Amino acid sequence: MKHQPAKPNSDEHDRMSALEKSIIVLEAIVDHPQPVSLPELTLRLGLPRQTIHRVLQQLTSNALINRIADGDRYAVGPRLSQLAFATLRSRNQTAPMRAILSDLVAETGETCNIGVLDGFDFVYIERIECQWSLRVHLSEGSRVRAHSTSGGKVMLAYMAADLRRQLLRAHKLDGFTSTTITSVPKLEAQLQQVRTRGYAINDREQNIGIVGIAVPILDREGKILAALALHGPDQRLTVKTAVAFVPQLQAAAEKLAENWTY
Repeated sequence: MKHQPAKPNSDEHDRMSALEKSIIVLEAIVDHPQPVSLPELTLRLGLPRQTIHRVLQQLTSNALINRIADGDRYAVGPRLSQLAFATLRSRNQTAPMRAILSDLVAETGETCNIGVLDGFDFVYIERIECQWSLRVHLSEGSRVRAHSTSGGKVMLAYMAADLRRQLLRAHKLDGFTSTTITSVPKLEAQLQQVRTRGYAINDREQNIGIVGIAVPILDREGKILAALALHGPDQRLTVKTAVAFVPQLQAAAEKLAENWTY
C-alpha cells in the first residue's frame, strides 16, 4: 500500500531526521497532480515553514525537484525521474518480477512484458520471450509509441485526464499500420473504454500482424504503477484469444503490485 505519512506533531518533527523530512516532502510533491507551493506543503505536512523551505532548497540543488518560478511552485525534477526509472529497470529488484512473468509466459505461451511511460514512449522495463520461433524480438529498454501499443494505451488511460490532454497536445499520433489510431478524439474514446473494461488491445497497430493486450498494475489506491502486456503474431493470437488471457494477466498484475508497493 502506498505510504501516507501522518501529519507529525511538534515533538515528532523535532525528532525527525533530515532524511525523513526530505522523504515526506518528496512524497507530497510526487503525490500532488500539479506543481505545489510552499504554503500548500506547510499546510499538508504540518512541518514548520522554514524547515520545508530548507528541504526544498536542498532537493532543488540536487535536481530532485524543480522550482517553477512562475507561481513559486515545485515539481518533480529530472534526477528524481531518472532515479525512479532506473529503479524500475534495476536488476537488484527484478528477481520476483521475472518469476511472475516467467509463470505467466508458461501459462499463456506468449511473450509478456512490463513497461512504463517515458514522455510519449512506452518503454519495456522487463520482458520474457515465449518459446515459439515466430515472435517479436525486443529487449528491455526498447521503446514504442504509447498510442499504438496496448501497454501504452493502458498507461494513458489511467493517468490524470489533464496530464493526458497535455501529452496528446504535444505529440503527433503517427500512423504505423492501417489500423493505428491517429485521431485524438478517437483515441480518447478508446481510452475511456480501457478504463471501463480494465484492459487495452493493440490490434496490429504498431506492427503488421502483431496483436497485444495489456492490463494496469495498480497500487491499492487505484493509481497506475506500470502496464503488464502480452503479445504475439495474429496467426495464433487473435483479439478474441488475447482477451481470454485477461484474468491471468490481472492475477499476475496483482502479484507484481504486491512486490512493488509499500
